[in-house]
Amino acid sequence: MSDKASGSKSAVKKAAAQATAPRTKPVRARTTTSTTATKKAAGTGNKSAAKKAKPAKATKSATKDTTVAAKAPPAAKAKTVVEPADTAGELPPRSVDSSHAEFVAATSLAPLANPLRDRQDRRLPHMPAPCALVVFGITGDLARKKLLPAVYDIANRGLLPANFVLIGFARRDWGDGDFAALAHEAAREHARTAWDENVWSRLAKNIKFVPGSFDDDESFDLLARTLTELSDSHGIAGNAAFYLSIPPSLFETVLHQIERTGMADNHQAGGWRRVVVEKPFGHDLPSSKRLNNLVDDVFTWRDVYRIDHYLGKETVQNLFAFRFANTLFEPVWNSHYVDSVQITMAEDVGIGGRATFYDKTGAARDVLQNHLLQLLALTAMEEPVRFIPSAIRTEKLKVLRAISLPADLRGNAIRGQYKQGWLAGERAVGYLQEDGVPDDSTTETFAAIKLHIETRRWAGVPFYLRTGKRLPRRVTEIALTFRQAPHLPFAPTDTDELGHNQLVIRVQPDEGVTLRFGSKVPGTVMEVRDVAMDFLYGETFTEGSPEAYERLLLDVLLGDATLFPLNEEVEASWAVVDQLEDFWEGQTPFDYRAGEWGPSEADRMLARDGRAWRRP
Repeated sequence: MSDKASGSKSAVKKAAAQATAPRTKPVRARTTTSTTATKKAAGTGNKSAAKKAKPAKATKSATKDTTVAAKAPPAAKAKTVVEPADTAGELPPRSVDSSHAEFVAATSLAPLANPLRDRQDRRLPHMPAPCALVVFGITGDLARKKLLPAVYDIANRGLLPANFVLIGFARRDWGDGDFAALAHEAAREHARTAWDENVWSRLAKNIKFVPGSFDDDESFDLLARTLTELSDSHGIAGNAAFYLSIPPSLFETVLHQIERTGMADNHQAGGWRRVVVEKPFGHDLPSSKRLNNLVDDVFTWRDVYRIDHYLGKETVQNLFAFRFANTLFEPVWNSHYVDSVQITMAEDVGIGGRATFYDKTGAARDVLQNHLLQLLALTAMEEPVRFIPSAIRTEKLKVLRAISLPADLRGNAIRGQYKQGWLAGERAVGYLQEDGVPDDSTTETFAAIKLHIETRRWAGVPFYLRTGKRLPRRVTEIALTFRQAPHLPFAPTDTDELGHNQLVIRVQPDEGVTLRFGSKVPGTVMEVRDVAMDFLYGETFTEGSPEAYERLLLDVLLGDATLFPLNEEVEASWAVVDQLEDFWEGQTPFDYRAGEWGPSEADRMLARDGRAWRRP
C-alpha cells in the first residue's frame, strides 16, 4: 500500500472516531476495535463531520486513493474482551495475550462458548474441556476404590468430554490393555451409578498406561511425550491434571520430575496444567510450608488443588445454602443465641492395614487438622461477598486464624487409645494388638478438644471437636446447641423433660438436618417435651448425591477451586494442631474400650462446663 493511501486511511479513521465520539456514552465493557468496524463507522457515520475532517485542498486523486485504501484487506482482527458490568470499570485496559488468557481462566471472566448458556448458572451441569487425567499410584487402594469409580460415574452422568483420556502411572510391566482390565474391575465393583458396559467401552478406548518408577527420568520423559502426542491424536489441547495418589514422602520426587520435563508449564503445554495433592499436607507446620512452597514453585498457586474429600460431601456443601440462602437461621447463628457447638467425626472401624502410616500420624494429624477444622471453618465463617472461590476461602481463613486454645490445656485436650472390647456384637482387638503397631506405641486413636473463635459473632461460645476409631457407630455431624429461654412462664414440673433447642447437620450417614425443639404433649395436662423435625436427602430428593471424589474430580477438571483449601488454610490449621502435639508430647493417652464413646476424661471435659456430649 502506498504511503499516500496509508495516510488517507488514517485520516478517515480519525474522522470517524471524531464523528462518533460525542454521540457515544461511556460503557462498562472494554473492546479492542477492528479495522472492519472502523470502515463501517467511516461509511455510515456523520458525513458532514467526515467532510469537515478532510484536508482543505483535498484532490480527486486523494479521494480515489482513500477509497482504494478502505477496500484493502484489513489487518488481523483483534479479539474483543467484554468484562462483566460489576467489574469492568475497576479493571485497567489489557491487551489480549497469553497473560490475559491466564487472568481470564483464573476468574469468572472467561468468554462464553455458548451465548444461550450462562456459565454462572449453577443449575446446569458443566462439562470440562478435552483433557487428560494422570494418576500416579494408580494401583493403590485410593485409586482403585475411589478415583477409578469416580471417573466412571462422571462419564456415566454424561459429564466427561468424548476425548477425555485417563493415564495411569505405576511400577508395573503393563500395557494399555492390562491397565484397562484393572480399571474395569475396580470401577464395576465400586461404582455408585448403575453399570453400563457401553459407557465403559467408550471410556476404555481412551485409557493409557505409562510404566515406570518415580525416580526414572526415562519414564517421565515418556509421559511428557505421551501428553504431547495426545494433543494431536485426541485434541486435549495441552490440558492435563496430575493426581498424586502416593505417599507424602514421594511428593517431592514426583514434583521435581514434573518440573524437569516441563509438564507443569501452562505456556509450554499450550493449555492448563493442574495438580491434585492428597492429605496429609505435611506432618507439622514447617513441613507443610516446605511442601506448599515446593508445589507452588512447580505449578502456579491457582493450579494447585489440595483435596479434602470431606468438603465434597453433599451435606457439607449444603451448609452454604442452609446458612446464606435462608433468612430463618442466620439471625440466630451467633453468640447471642448459640450456647455451644459440637463437631463429631466417629468411626466404628480400626486402623485396618494402615498401621505404618497411622502410628506416625494419629487421630489429631489424620482427622482433626483437616476434616474437623474445615468443618469448623464452614460452620463459623461469615457470609462471603460472592459465591466464588476467593471470597469463600477468605472467610474460612479468617476463622482458622481466629482460633484460640485454652490457656491451660489440661482437661481441655484429651487423647485416647482403644483397647480390646465389643463392637456390633463382635470382639474387637485393641490398638496395640493391631498388626504392625509397636507394643509401646503412644499414638492416639481418639482426640477431643475445646477451643474458641475470637470474633464478635462467636465470642464466648465454646467449640468442642472430637474424633476417634472403634467408636459405637460411624457418624459425622455438626450440632449447634442454643441457649435456654431467659424466662419460662411454665411451672418447673411442666418443663422437666425440656432440654436445649438443637440444630444438627448430619454429614454422614443419613445425610440431612434435624431441628430439636419443645412441644406440648397431647392431653389435658401441661407438659413440654423435646421433639425432632427431620429433613433427609434420601427422602426429599430423587437423585442420589454424588460421591465426594466424584464431585471433587469434576471440579478439578472444570477449574473450580471452591471446595479446595488454600495453603494458608492448611498452615493455619497446623498452627493449631502443633500446639496440641507439643502439649501431648511424652504423655500416655487415656484408655477406652472399643465400642465406647471415648475415654471418660472427654466426658468430664464437658461436665466441668455444665454440658454433655451429644449421642448421635
